Amino acid sequence: MKFDDYQKKATKYDFFEATEDTNQVGFLEKVLGLVGEAGETADKIKKLIRDKDGVVSDEDRTAISKELGDTLWYLASIARYLNVPLSEVAQGNLDKLESRFERNKLHGEGDER
Repeated sequence: MKFDDYQKKATKYDFFEATEDTNQVGFLEKVLGLVGEAGETADKIKKLIRDKDGVVSDEDRTAISKELGDTLWYLASIARYLNVPLSEVAQGNLDKLESRFERNKLHGEGDER
């Protein structure tokens, strides 16, 4: 599936009307949802490390994949509220990483390294 197709189909499950007003409750709900789902993903991985010595079972993989899907939904929704195609977000990230790689700046701090 292509990113923009996913982003478009995912709108079906948003209870709010997307606007570019970042004070709008729908947008704020998406930002909080993204953080929450990322935290749930991290918590599942933490428990893998703590309880299973980092060994990932098929059940674990499925559970984490579901959390990543929820995270993706919120990410796609936030981009939609900002009127940014998800494919543009993905390509921009790859371009940034490639630039850092070419300049040997993958490590370090700061957005503009």
